[in-house]
Amino acid sequence: MSHVEKILDFQAQLKTQEDAFPMLRILDETGKVVDTDGERLVNLSDKELVELMERMVFSRTLNDRSTKLAKQGRLGFFAPTIGQEASQTATSYAFESEDYLLPGYRDMPQMILKGLPIEKAFLWSRGHQVGNEMDDLQTWMPQIIIGAQHVQAAGVALGLKKRGKANVAYCYTGDGGSSQGDFYEGLNFAGAYQAPAIFFIQNNGYAISTPRKLQTAAPHLAAKGWAAGVPSIVIDGMDPLACYLASQQARDWAVSGRGPVLIEALVERFGPHSMSGDDPLRYRTKEEIDTAWTFDPLVRYRCYLENKGLWDETKETAYIETVNAKIDDAVKMADNVPKQKISDFIASTLEVSGFAQLEQIEKFKKAGK
Repeated sequence: MSHVEKILDFQAQLKTQEDAFPMLRILDETGKVVDTDGERLVNLSDKELVELMERMVFSRTLNDRSTKLAKQGRLGFFAPTIGQEASQTATSYAFESEDYLLPGYRDMPQMILKGLPIEKAFLWSRGHQVGNEMDDLQTWMPQIIIGAQHVQAAGVALGLKKRGKANVAYCYTGDGGSSQGDFYEGLNFAGAYQAPAIFFIQNNGYAISTPRKLQTAAPHLAAKGWAAGVPSIVIDGMDPLACYLASQQARDWAVSGRGPVLIEALVERFGPHSMSGDDPLRYRTKEEIDTAWTFDPLVRYRCYLENKGLWDETKETAYIETVNAKIDDAVKMADNVPKQKISDFIASTLEVSGFAQLEQIEKFKKAGK
């Protein structure tokens, strides 16, 4: 084949894209190590390996309790996280307290593990303004606008760079979010300015009910990073060790001044997109969901730790009881927070209320609202 024919070989280009992103995996579905070099690079102590398991168990327990609260009408919006414990809590374990988190609406576990009180997470779900008070935490409120956190992360990352901070901004979105304009704009901006940002795509195969294959012809969502000059990789998002290692290496790259990294984590969604009326059986088969459960990240990591003598059923049961007690306390605290008044809501909308707002505030105060 001549040089010209190679350039014009469109089919070869598609094949190249298919093969360009081998998946990073260290543990298989049974918890067996399939990449000893990867396990060595993880380099976590036994204590840290257990802490990682605790983070995942916390996330699963929080999901189970939040699902029940949502069904009881005691929460507002809630997006289940079940199945994505590794891609959320194991990735975030690689970051430091001064690294800045830009979360999406499904990323409450990362925020709580970063220090957000559980009761504030519940209040945010209920639409209470106290749930948006992040105090001194290096995190922003969960983004509802799909993909907008990528623009925010790029800006925060550039700010960190200009201030000479040895920290990164990191954010998460789903496969659907990678189809949004904000995703491309944030990625491109960070790449152009070599901003220290880590972008995660949690590819669970569905943008609500739209399957990934109908969203884009790109064989790998990670390929979208290349258009912005950003190094990009694909990882097994159900493998906690792969999730941690990829995040730790990406952070090292970014803080060294070499710019952002895009990580596509392949995960399985076990339940609905949200508790707001979504029924996954309208667009997925029961067999598909049952198969997804065979990749459960908790089962995989539990087997790995049990083989190392670091974890057992007794420890897990005791830890779940501890987490449930904390959630019980958080529910009580959230229930005891005074209900939001219309006058307070208007007063907090702008830093300095205008004449129209002051007039409305006074009107509602007189009405006791």
